[in-house]
Formats: sequence, C-alpha cells, structure tokens
Amino acid sequence: MGNLHIVETGQENNETVIFLHAEGLAGWIWNEQVKAFPDYHCMVVDLPEHGQSSGVKPFTIARAAEMVVDLIRTRAHNGRTHLVGQSLGAQVAVQILATHPEMVDHTLLTGTLLRTSPHKETLLKLVDHIFKNYEPVKDTRFFIKAYMRTYNIPKVYFDQFQVSTQQISGDALNRVLHENLFFKIPLGLEKVRVPVLVMMGEKDYKVIKESAHDLVQVLPNSKAYMVPKTGHMWNIESPKIFNSVLRNFLTGNPFPDEIKPLNYHKTI
Repeated sequence: MGNLHIVETGQENNETVIFLHAEGLAGWIWNEQVKAFPDYHCMVVDLPEHGQSSGVKPFTIARAAEMVVDLIRTRAHNGRTHLVGQSLGAQVAVQILATHPEMVDHTLLTGTLLRTSPHKETLLKLVDHIFKNYEPVKDTRFFIKAYMRTYNIPKVYFDQFQVSTQQISGDALNRVLHENLFFKIPLGLEKVRVPVLVMMGEKDYKVIKESAHDLVQVLPNSKAYMVPKTGHMWNIESPKIFNSVLRNFLTGNPFPDEIKPLNYHKTI
C-alpha cells in the first residue's frame, strides 16, 4: 500500500494546485509549471506504480483518484484544490470530478482519452500487442530517444525519462494500459458545475480530439481549446504558453492568442 510520493512547494500560499502526470512518467513533467507558480501551494503527485510511488500497488484510476482525494482532504488548503491532469493524470482528474466535485475549484485537462473501441476483445488484443512490443524495449536509450523525439520533449529530460521508464514494472505497465484504454466517462460527470478547461495539442491523436468533444458535451461548465503546432506533451514542449493558459484560467483572465477555441456544439 504505502503513501503517494508528493513534491510540495509554496505551502504558505492560499490556493492549492495538484498536478497529475501522464502514464509511464512521473511528477517531473510538471517542473516548468511549478517554477512558474511560486504564488500557489503546488503538490506534484507520483501516481501509484509510477516514479517514487512505484511501490504503491495496484494502479487503478478509481483507486488513484481516491488517494488524491485523501490528499486534498488532509493537505490542500481548506480541503479544496485546482486540478491539472495530463493524459492518465487527466483521467484521474475526471474521476475526481465525478466523485468529489465539491473539493475542486478549477480543472485543466489535457490529452484526455475517453473513447474506446466497442469491441472489447479487439481492444484487449491491442493492449496485449502494445505491451508485448513496448515492455522489452521501454528502458533502452534508442527507444527513449525515439519517444522523446515523437513528443518533441527536450533532450535535457532524457535522464528523468529513463528513470521513470525503469521505475514502472512490466506488470504495472500492463495494468496502466488496461485502465487507460478502457476508461469511460464516469457516472455523475454531467452534474459537475466546476469550471473545466479541455486542452490538446494540434498534433495530438485523433481519438484525443474526439474525446475532448465528448467531455465538452458532458461537462456543463467546460470549454475546449487547441494549441497550434504542438503535440500530446505540450506542457513540456511549450511551457510558457501552458503556464499562461493555466494562470489565466485560474484567475479568470483572457487566454493568450496562441490557443484556438474549439466551438463544439453542446447538446446538453
């Protein structure tokens, strides 16, 4: 069991922000965000079976969400927080929104996967295929460099990236892939009134863009924006834009011109 590893800064500040990282990585992906928010109480979490929480087992999105809720209850100021989630971390944030919206002030979601294949056996075969091909090479320098190039992650992050891939076991990776690919919109999300910003990079996967549409349809107080010329990990790729978007979202100011609104027609 154990406790989640957390890096905490700015405890003297009034408002808490919790950052939730992508699958297979760890809290270091938020380094540039934490630096830019010295006036907030920031908590950067390593999710179960990731990073320095690798001994916290097993990973499920529901369990990770409850552990973060406990963190909000015990360490966030006034028992409330802003949530920022990338990919798997965004799925955990969505789960928290559905189960404990009263604890959340604002939520920024980016790279959120929600759409899954209606054919469960096909998806299970896909997970098995991904796992069998990825697991043997995930720690190699060649694969890590190729992965970083794909997501336009600066070379300076190589060592942290390599450590993260080494820290997640094959069994954990298999569990995470299942949770990630089978995650669906949880019950109760349609009742959530929390302001939610749904984000993606222009080069993000088609299914991420489709999932953003689904999120905006369900969440009554949500808007979607795309960041031109960026990919799935745009918080690392374009940290200045990300930080500007996040700060303006939290403070109610206009967003920078660099991001483009996606005017999904709401049916609710």
